Amino acid sequence: MPELTLNNGVTIPQLGFGVFQVPAEETQRVVEDAFEAGYRHIDTAAAYRNEAGVGAAIAASGIPREELFITTKLRNGEQGEAYDAFQRSRDALGLEVIDLYLIHWPVPSQGLFTQAWKEMEKLYQDQHIRAIGISNFLSDHVDTLLKEAEVVPAVNQIEVHPTFQQGDLATKCRDLGIAVEAYSPLGQGKDLNAEQVALVAAAHGTTPAQVILAWHLAQGTIVIPKSADSTRMRENFGAADLSLTESELAAITALEAGARIGSDPAVAAFTQL
Repeated sequence: MPELTLNNGVTIPQLGFGVFQVPAEETQRVVEDAFEAGYRHIDTAAAYRNEAGVGAAIAASGIPREELFITTKLRNGEQGEAYDAFQRSRDALGLEVIDLYLIHWPVPSQGLFTQAWKEMEKLYQDQHIRAIGISNFLSDHVDTLLKEAEVVPAVNQIEVHPTFQQGDLATKCRDLGIAVEAYSPLGQGKDLNAEQVALVAAAHGTTPAQVILAWHLAQGTIVIPKSADSTRMRENFGAADLSLTESELAAITALEAGARIGSDPAVAAFTQL
């Protein structure tokens, strides 16, 4: 599995496994299946309410802790108590150290994300977190944070898929040394049906999902597909072995349509509590 080196020297498996919308009662089984398929990077969040299931799978796996990379995120409604919220996540996961901790959404209407970042910087400096980052931060949110930050975020996890690429934001982040991590990397399945994707998949004898994931990997993007089906997990994991030509990559990039699926971070203000 290819790895990327973050701006603080920590390495992260480029292809991970997300557990968004995985029910709490199914999470341990799903994550155990992901481990069996080969994944070592798991992405969860306090708002998903399944951190405990991830922790149970880690404990049952027997995989050495240093071989795993675990990400979780700060809930929007807990930005004013980031230190305590982190402790709750750490307890739920049963881990002493979290590999990557993210502010889940900026929620600019609260005006609290810089305060949360300061608390996360302390947790990072105290070595409770190996890397800290952000999620769903648009360009102006990044600028606001960097004016106050002592630590440059290691990652910005944003919605990216062929029909919604956020190219300007991704380029800005990379220029600042902030790695780009894609959620909804397949457009929640909608981008799998594109003719260009089907043609590339047919040419390589692979699945459309593998093609899109390989497109992400070729751009140096961290990507976290999810599936509760063990066969699809294994298929997706195989994207790491697929190399696309420049013309194939360009054909997928040409699918850009500005088709955001998730909430707009400029106005999103849900608490997640």
